[in-house]
Amino acid sequence: MWFQSGRRRDLCAILYDAGELRGQKLKTRLERYYDIRIDPQSFYATLDALVEAGHLERRTEGIYDVYGLTDAGASRIESYYAWLTERVESRESRIADADEQIAD
Repeated sequence: MWFQSGRRRDLCAILYDAGELRGQKLKTRLERYYDIRIDPQSFYATLDALVEAGHLERRTEGIYDVYGLTDAGASRIESYYAWLTERVESRESRIADADEQIAD
């Protein structure tokens, strides 16, 4: 249960695609996706939890914190993607089978 929230999963997915991002830019991308404003304290607490768990790494660039996925974080995203893809394909297969039975 490495993702204890959808927010953690989605932050990792954004970084999987982007590589590295400053904290504020990452927050902005997530807010655009959710179409809501995210409380900064809550947001940075989530990032801290992901860093502590070993899924993200943080480095300082001037006055900014920059975040990127670790190999473990990337592996978890890929594993989640495979699991989700399997669920979607399984459903599509069941629907196609049901449609085929109706046509017969």
